[in-house]
Amino acid sequence: MEQLQEFEDGVMEQLQEFEAGAADGKERLDKYLAGLFPSQSRSFFQKLIAEQRVAVNGVPQKANYRLNPGDLVSVSVPEAQETAILPENIPLDILYEDGDLLIVNKPKGMVVHPSAGHTSGTLVNAVLYHCRDSLSGINGEIRPGIVHRIDMDTTGALIVCKNDAAHACIAEQIKEHTVTRRYRGIVKGCVKADSGTIEGTIGRHPVDRKKMAMNVRNGKPAVTHYRVLQRFSRYTYLEFELETGRTHQIRVHMAGMGHPLLGDEVYGSGKDPFRLQGQTLHAMVIGFVHPTTKTYMEFEAPLPEYFTELLAKLK
Repeated sequence: MEQLQEFEDGVMEQLQEFEAGAADGKERLDKYLAGLFPSQSRSFFQKLIAEQRVAVNGVPQKANYRLNPGDLVSVSVPEAQETAILPENIPLDILYEDGDLLIVNKPKGMVVHPSAGHTSGTLVNAVLYHCRDSLSGINGEIRPGIVHRIDMDTTGALIVCKNDAAHACIAEQIKEHTVTRRYRGIVKGCVKADSGTIEGTIGRHPVDRKKMAMNVRNGKPAVTHYRVLQRFSRYTYLEFELETGRTHQIRVHMAGMGHPLLGDEVYGSGKDPFRLQGQTLHAMVIGFVHPTTKTYMEFEAPLPEYFTELLAKLK
C-alpha cells in the first residue's frame, strides 16, 4: 500500500491508501484534498492527480473537477524519496538524557527537521551527531527521534526519542493529550481576563497555504488555556497550557483573540519596535510518563536571554 504522511498534534500518522469519504460537493478536487490534509500543499495533490493517483468514484479526474455531493474520493500516494541527513557537530542544550530519550532546549532560529530550504543546521542534524545510531526510526530518515515539534522561532523544551518503544509510548501520550505542555509568551495589547480557554478548530488557511486559520472547513479541534502573568502598558505576559498541539496553535488562537504574539510576522501586524526574530514564544515546561520507569517526569527550559531582556525593558 502507498502512504501519505500527516504530521499533526505532534504525531506522525502513516496513512495507507485511503478513501477521503463523501464530499459535500461543488469544491475543486485539489482544494478539497489540500483542506483534508493541511500539512500537504495543494500542488502536492495536483501532482498526484496528474499522475492519475486520485480517483473519484473509481475514475481518475483532473484537478479542476468539481465534486458532487456524495462523491467518493480515493488517493494513492507514492513513498517519499528521502535523502540521507548528515550528522553535524552543533552544540545542544540538553536538559535531561537517559537511554530512552533526551530533552533538548531548542534555540530560536533552529528548524526541527530538514525541509525545503533547510537541509542542514537542523535539530535532527545535531541529534544525529550527538546520539550516533541511537534514535527511533518510526518517522523515517528525515525525522529520526522526532515525536513532536515546535516552530523555528519558538524556543524551549522538546523530546527526542532514542528507540522505537520510547517513541511509541510518548506518541501515544501526545495523542491522548496527557503530556503537560506549558508555554510563555508576550502578546500585543492588554488581555482583560486573568485567565481563559480558547477553543476552535484549526486548519490550513483557505487562501494563504503557508498559514493556519481558525474555524475553517476540515479543521481539527484545538484547545488552549491561558493565564495572565503580568500586564504592561501595551503588552501582556501570558502562560499557555495546551490540550492539543495543532500547527501554530497558540499563534493562531491569540491572533484570533486580537492579541497576536509580539514579533509574529505571520499572524501579527504593524511594526515591531524591538526588532525581534519571530514570535516571542517559549515552550517552558514539558511533562510525561517515562516509557521505561512509568513515573511522571517534568522538565523546565529556562527563558532565553532575549526573552528576559525584553521583559526587563517592558517593566
